Amino acid sequence: MQRPAIVTRARARILVMFSGDANGTPEWVRALETGDDEGWFGPGSAVWEVHSGIPTVVAGIRALLMQTLHPGAMAGVHDHSRYRDDPLGRLAGTVRWVLTTTFADRAQSQAACAWVSRLHERVHGEYLAADGAVRPYSADDADLIGWVHCVFADAFIGSHETWGGPVPGGSDQYVREWATAGELMGMANPPRSRAELDAAIAAYLPVLRRDDRVDEAVRWLKNPPLGRGVGPAYRVLFAGAVASLPAPYRELLGVRRPWWPAIALTGLALTWMRLLLGAESSSLTYTRRRLERLARDGNA
Repeated sequence: MQRPAIVTRARARILVMFSGDANGTPEWVRALETGDDEGWFGPGSAVWEVHSGIPTVVAGIRALLMQTLHPGAMAGVHDHSRYRDDPLGRLAGTVRWVLTTTFADRAQSQAACAWVSRLHERVHGEYLAADGAVRPYSADDADLIGWVHCVFADAFIGSHETWGGPVPGGSDQYVREWATAGELMGMANPPRSRAELDAAIAAYLPVLRRDDRVDEAVRWLKNPPLGRGVGPAYRVLFAGAVASLPAPYRELLGVRRPWWPAIALTGLALTWMRLLLGAESSSLTYTRRRLERLARDGNA
């Protein structure tokens, strides 16, 4: 049965947001079918379970909110990011890295991490620290790499704990597996349990702060230019991301937990998106084709 035009447009808009392609199958997704090994994780892994779930939609918003609190990371976004001019392009680039690292063979995963690292080489400058000192920053600093890895891991597993199903091995297994991504990006000692992850993020509290740049980024994240078809649903997801954050980080961001049932309504919005997009993502479809080929060839 043919979808109504408004549904087709909404689906295409969402797929462009997350893949850069209205059909959800850009070249990098199709490339997941190629390769010579299972990749870093594979079927049955905690990473596959979490990253193939629809709660990752909220996780992206939650991670970006958290990132803004580190003044070095916020300065890099403010000075070098194209999020105001090309918000969908920046989001699609982040999704590309996450899904390639998750599902591709090891060579493609390493290439994706190297691509991001090359982009980071030109991201540097100075920022005003909480103590009033002017400090240099670079996107490839160990401190910033660690912060970004930790807030992404926290957002993925935190969103899945809120709106997803069981995770093989639980949250500890997810954090332990996803530490591989941190190492690929140059993090020396990524956390390997939920408790270690929580402690690693809390260790940044003395340097986290809110300023005008953070307020600007939060306002933009609350209401990006997504159009009438997707905008209202996005605002529900944003509220869910805020509600799912631990209270100390909401206070730092200057945002309040919505008075209405944001967690429950976000769950309904995610169910709608799952129905709209289909049971399985194109990333998983092409990845399974690679694994089936390897199994036939005896290389899996």
